[in-house]
Formats: sequence, structure tokens, C-alpha cells
Amino acid sequence: MLDLTKEFLQTLNERIDAGKDSEVRATLVELHATDIAEVIDRLDFDHASYVYRLLDNETKADVLIELDEEQRSDLLNAMTAEEIAEEVLENLDSDDAADVMGELPETKAEEVIGLLEDKEQASDIRDLLNYADGTAGALMAKELVKVHGEWTVTRAIREIRRQADELHQVYTVYVVDAEDRLTGRLSLKHLLLAAESTRSRISELQSQGDIVTILAEEPEEKATMLMERYDLVALPVVDEAGCLLGRITIDDAVDAIIEDAERDYQLASGISEDVESSDSVWTLTRARLPWLLIGLVGGLGGAYVIGAFNIHENAQMALFIPLIAAMGGNVGVQSAAIVVQGLAASNLATGNILGRLSKELGVGLINGLICSILILGSSMVLGFGTALSITVSIALLCVIVFAALFGTFVPLMLDRYKIDPALATGPFITTVNDIIGLMIYFAVGGAVAGFLV
Repeated sequence: MLDLTKEFLQTLNERIDAGKDSEVRATLVELHATDIAEVIDRLDFDHASYVYRLLDNETKADVLIELDEEQRSDLLNAMTAEEIAEEVLENLDSDDAADVMGELPETKAEEVIGLLEDKEQASDIRDLLNYADGTAGALMAKELVKVHGEWTVTRAIREIRRQADELHQVYTVYVVDAEDRLTGRLSLKHLLLAAESTRSRISELQSQGDIVTILAEEPEEKATMLMERYDLVALPVVDEAGCLLGRITIDDAVDAIIEDAERDYQLASGISEDVESSDSVWTLTRARLPWLLIGLVGGLGGAYVIGAFNIHENAQMALFIPLIAAMGGNVGVQSAAIVVQGLAASNLATGNILGRLSKELGVGLINGLICSILILGSSMVLGFGTALSITVSIALLCVIVFAALFGTFVPLMLDRYKIDPALATGPFITTVNDIIGLMIYFAVGGAVAGFLV
């Protein structure tokens, strides 16, 4: 792993300014494409462009995919259509090439694709660009190895050798029929060891078990879930007729999982856009401000609740406002996080809302009773008085139970209506729980005061 120190970058910048191309190449030649991309991301655009143009075409393609989106966009805009076609696309798999084309203006993308010498690759890229973002079709690559069931072992081996030239790694060999419908798969080990003769038919050697597939229009989340559940390194993508269109490999699935996790984490943190620390001040502000404003409105709502209760008549209750608000928010976020995690792993059925709420009610009651007993004993020992201690303990129990149910219900309903449930684990849950928790607290306070009187 590259240790990207300040001294390393300073030396590299000095060599670039001095035009020492050979030394710059020597600095980068032993690095992995991912490390080179990290170096380029840390340079200003002029130096980044200078370094990028010193790379050979194959490395250029690998590095471009690993770059930060903003840096990649700037480099692509600085390149001509001919340079993109010859230096980049011809050295990329179809899925990565389609991703690059998706970042270009439509007219320039069409110009680039039209300049490709490999017309089959151009056709594959156009096909992939037709799939909506977030679908299995957009995630798949067209490159794969397939053989026909009626072929002999001899012909299959010859075709596998030819097709494998286009692949970095052969994950599996797919078996199709005359209409290109997927009928099975074949391991290279089985092909080499199980065939009785070179004239044996592939249909006699292919696996007979059910093949896990996914339709091209289905969401990429389902693809990653299938690969995780069945321990797949490659997932075939088919159309409605069962014809083989492409395959999703484990490296692309991992990238999708990481992107989804980062997006959910940002949503849970109250960040409404996909941003990075290197983005501009305005971009970061725009992504963070909406939920801050919602929190501001929630704070005003809480202040209104406190003012409506006439807190000055029982000033001691103000001492426990932070406790009630914090506990309600924490419990709500915990419940929402568990539900969101279950939905993401597809091991939680949204149809069984009542069952999930019942379970969370039990958890909330147990946690609430324990916490309320502890706070009752602690507040009595600290001398806060019987009335206030009882008020806080009863209110805390009610708030914890409500927060647990609310934190469970909201993400389940969001998921039912096709809204990302990760929204429920952030400021929304805590803000609502703060307001309702205070209402419960003061309502209990009024009831206890009236009862004791």
C-alpha cells in the first residue's frame, strides 16, 4: 500500500515542474492503478493531467476508473473523442466503459463510441447505456465465456480459449442452447476431468442444479443480496426469455455494496447528497443544510412545547429535559438502525409490521423498566423529591416504549412506499422523538402533580 506522504507529493510536483518525465514515470511504474489514482487525486489539475498523459494506455484506463469523480470528469473533458476511444475505452471492460460514457455529454459520448474500431464493443456499450442506473443491467459486463450444449469438448475448449482473451479472469463457463437461453454452467475442472472423450457433448457435463440468475431490470441491491446469500463470484444476468445478457462479478458487487453503505450512512447522518470532504464549500453546505433546517424547526417545536407547559411553575423538571430527549433519540435510532439493517439484508419482511412492532414493544418495555427503575432510585438518592422522581421514571418508560415503536414503524413504512429507509435513522427520528418525548414528559408531570395533590 502506498504511503502518500507530504514529502512524496512535494518531490513528485518538483519533478513535474522540472519536466523530468522519466523520473516521474519511474516513480509511478511500480504502483498499482489504485495508488496512482490516489496520487493524481491529490494533485492540482495541471499536474494531474501531466501525470496522466505519461501513463501507457492500459494503465490510463485502469487509473481512470479509480479516480475521484470530479477529477475523472475534468480529465475526460480535457481529452478529445479520439483519445478517449483509443486510449481508454479500448482497454476497458464493457461495464466500466459504459460508466465512463455515462459521465460524458450525450453528443460527445456518441462521437467516442462511433470512433471505436471494435464494433462489438461499441454495441455492448450502447446496450449497457440503455439500462437505468441502479439496475442489474447497468451493473453487469457483457464479457463472459459461454458454450453451446450441443458442442463437443474439443470445440468448447477452442471457443473458451478464444473468448477468454477478452477477460481478465474466467469465473465460470455458461452453457446456452441454440436460442442463447441459459441452460447451465460448467466448471473448467469438470470439463477437463469428467469428459470421457473429446467428442463428449457439453450437455452431458454441465451442472444440472438450479442456476441463480437475475433479470436485467431488477435492482442492483437484489443482485448483491443473491451473490452474498449463495456465495457467488459471478451472477448471470438474463432477459425475460432467459437469454444470457451478461454477468455481474464479485468486484463490481463489492463496489455497489460500498456505494450503498456510504449513501445510507450519509442519509443517516443528515446529508442529503453524495459528497466527499474534497468537495467545494457550497456543495458540502447544500448537502448538509436541509436536515439542519429540519432540526432547527424541531428545536423550535420543542421550545414551544416547553413554553406551553409553563415550566416556571415547576422549574425542577427542566433539569431532566436533556435526559428525556437524549434517551428518546437514542432508542429511536437504535430501533430504526436494526430495521434498516434487516431490510438491507433482505431478512426482514415488510409485510409483518405488527409482528415486528410487537417484538419491539417487548424490547422497549424491558429496557424502559430497567432504565426507569434506575432513574427513580438515583433521583431519590440525589434528593430530587418524590414527585419529580416518579414523574421522570414514568415519563422515561413511556418515551422509551414510544421511541422504540416509532423507530421501527417509520423505516418499515418508508420501505413499503419505495423510499430509502435509511432516512429514518438520522435527524428525522431524533427530531420527532425530541418533540413527542417532551410532550409525554410534561403530560406525565401534570398527571403526577394532579394525582399527588
